[in-house]
Amino acid sequence: MNVQFAIKDGEIYVIEVNPRASRTVPFVGKATGIPWARIAAKIMAGKKLTELGYTQDPPDPKHVSVKEVVFPFSKFPGVDIILGPEMRSTGEVMGIDATFDLAFAKAQLAAGTDLPLKGAVYISVRNDDKELVRPIAQEFARLGFQIICTEGTRQWLAKHGIKAERVSKLAEGRPNISDLIKNGNVQLVINTPTRKGPATDEGKIRALCVANRVPIFTTLTAAEAAARAIGAMQKGGWDVKPLQAYHASV
Repeated sequence: MNVQFAIKDGEIYVIEVNPRASRTVPFVGKATGIPWARIAAKIMAGKKLTELGYTQDPPDPKHVSVKEVVFPFSKFPGVDIILGPEMRSTGEVMGIDATFDLAFAKAQLAAGTDLPLKGAVYISVRNDDKELVRPIAQEFARLGFQIICTEGTRQWLAKHGIKAERVSKLAEGRPNISDLIKNGNVQLVINTPTRKGPATDEGKIRALCVANRVPIFTTLTAAEAAARAIGAMQKGGWDVKPLQAYHASV
C-alpha cells in the first residue's frame, strides 16, 4: 500500500491509502532476488506457498538497496522544486551496494545527480535547523569542501569552529549566490526552505541549481546521507555488479 499522511496541529490525518504494486513490488523483488510478483500471481490462481517452495521467511540480504525518485524539474525552467502531497515524480531508480553510503551514491547517480568529490558547498537553512546542520557542515569541511553561506549562517558556524566564506544574498548586490552558481563555483547546495514559490529568493536559487545541474538537498536527512556517500566515494573501491551477483546465494 501507499499511504499519504498530513500532520497539522499535532493531529495526524490519512489523505489516501492505495493498494499499489506497479513500483514497490518490482523494487522489492530486485532488492531481495525473489520474484514476488510471479509468486503472488500463482497464489491468486490457487497455488499455495508450500507448493511453490516458500515455507519460511527468506534471509535478509547482505546488501543495501536504495530507491530514489526522478523528477521532471529540468524540463520546467524556473519551477520551485519543493514538494507537497501531490505526485510529481516521473519514475524511480535503484542503487545497490554492500553499504548504505555507496548504495545511496549509486541511486543518486542513476537519478541524474552527480555527487561532487570536491569543491564548495552552499548552506542556507532555517533557524530551527542551524544546530542540526552543524555536524553536516563539519563533515563536509572534513572531506575537504569549502563551506559558503550567508552572514547569519556564517556567524553561527564560526561560533562552533567551522570556517565558512560569506556570500551575498540576492538582494545584497553582486556578486551573490546566483553568480556563484551560474559560474560553476558551487558544487552542492543544502537548503531547508522557509518560503516556497518561484518568486521567492529561495525558489530562485533552487531553480538555478536545477538549471545548472548543481545537486541540491532540501532536507537535512538527505544532506547527511549525501555527505556520507561522498565520503565513501572519496575512499574509492566501489564497483558495479549485475543483480545476479548480489542474489547468487538467495
